[in-house]
Amino acid sequence: MNFPLRCPHLRRLAALACLWVPVLAGAQPAWPNKPIHFIVPFSAGGANDLMGRAAAEGASKVLGQTVIVDNRPGAGGSLGASIVAKSAPDGYTFLISAAGVISNSMIKKSLPYKDEDLLPVALIALSPSVVVVPQSSRHQTLKDFVEASKQGKGFNFATAGSGSTPHFVAEILNVKYGAQLQPVPYKSGSESTTAVMGGQVEGTSEASIIALPHILHDGKFKALATTWTQRISAYPQLSTATEQEFPELKIAHWAGVHAPKGTPDDIMDKVAAAVDKAMKDPAITQKLKALGIEPMGGTRADFVRFTQEERKRLGEIVRAANMKDN
Repeated sequence: MNFPLRCPHLRRLAALACLWVPVLAGAQPAWPNKPIHFIVPFSAGGANDLMGRAAAEGASKVLGQTVIVDNRPGAGGSLGASIVAKSAPDGYTFLISAAGVISNSMIKKSLPYKDEDLLPVALIALSPSVVVVPQSSRHQTLKDFVEASKQGKGFNFATAGSGSTPHFVAEILNVKYGAQLQPVPYKSGSESTTAVMGGQVEGTSEASIIALPHILHDGKFKALATTWTQRISAYPQLSTATEQEFPELKIAHWAGVHAPKGTPDDIMDKVAAAVDKAMKDPAITQKLKALGIEPMGGTRADFVRFTQEERKRLGEIVRAANMKDN
């Protein structure tokens, strides 16, 4: 039954209610209301891809929305980074970043995006680098290896190209400790590890996830040191470079999340919180550590500080060693 609105106050309330209808109709739906894309700038199966997929799985549960992993390899990670940098900053496209997002602009002649086009959101995890030599090598420790390199013509050290983590390992040892390591660029990490196994070069460094099977299972590598600040959970008997008196050799294959410039702060904070929670999930943590990967997480501010410190530290090595993309 309808009653006439004789009271002027009721008539005003009814009028205000009508005014709210178009406002509500045009309101933006809450984020996220559709699938989120994580762009991995490398091929499937590598350390960056595996860390990105673990983050996607965990973040999807926290955010209640599908997170799609999209592999876009090419140009040393620059292709995928460029795609994200040029994407709409609406919270639906993120980059699974690696160290190259910091170092590429220092080394490469040109990039299709600027550093400031990508904003740090969250650190996912890291795969510590392991300095390795052929199983037949006479060297038992990193100190043995570095001291021996100073004799004669030095050693050839395989890398996955200019600016790769093995390239930085070689140059840190050269600049900071007087090693005589000649970086030998290969097209990929798999080619460089094959060169070490075949004795074509004296050594290399590789992500723990790649190195550990060749150390622990098929015996093709001998490990000299891990280059992160703590021992690898899956291989605790291997000492760190710091423990062997090489504290400046601190580097890892890490994966993080970066967003296009202009992405709202509240969305980036929610993604960071989701990744942090994922990296504390016992099931995810156990799976990653078994592979030689160390879950990290943390706040967005933590990751901003991490990237700033990496940029300063690696930039010093780039300048001292005159590292350039050939």
